[in-house]
Amino acid sequence: MFAYRIADGRHPIFDPTGAMLHGGRWNSVGRRVIYASETYAGSLLEILVHSNLSRPPKNHRCVRIHIPDEMAIESVTVNQISGWDSDDMTASRAFGDQWLASSRTPILRVPSAVTRGRENNLVLNASHPQFTLIEAESPEPVHWDERLFGH
Repeated sequence: MFAYRIADGRHPIFDPTGAMLHGGRWNSVGRRVIYASETYAGSLLEILVHSNLSRPPKNHRCVRIHIPDEMAIESVTVNQISGWDSDDMTASRAFGDQWLASSRTPILRVPSAVTRGRENNLVLNASHPQFTLIEAESPEPVHWDERLFGH
């Protein structure tokens, strides 16, 4: 299975530091995770929704992530957690933090808030013993279509 992560190439792309320092929809501050999307397009959407960009960014890079087929993945459905898509992120963070504490699986498949669950993102637990089996390719430049920015 493959996943995709896009981030600013001036920092390590396949690294849990950003989510650990700032938290995310599925983790509180201090929790070491890496967010990725199941599709390249999903990764682009996640960048667009979390950024206030008026022009294409110059430093974004993408890594394709290899996840072994036999690796256990826990999935969250849109009906499983009430309020998973709330702006305050209380319900999703509580679930994600409990998942991380239990170390049930190295990956949590979660609904994408930007697509209202029609696509999925992946939360990779960088502290899980099997995390070392997940591999990221070398970062490649992201070539943004200027029409996404009204040009």
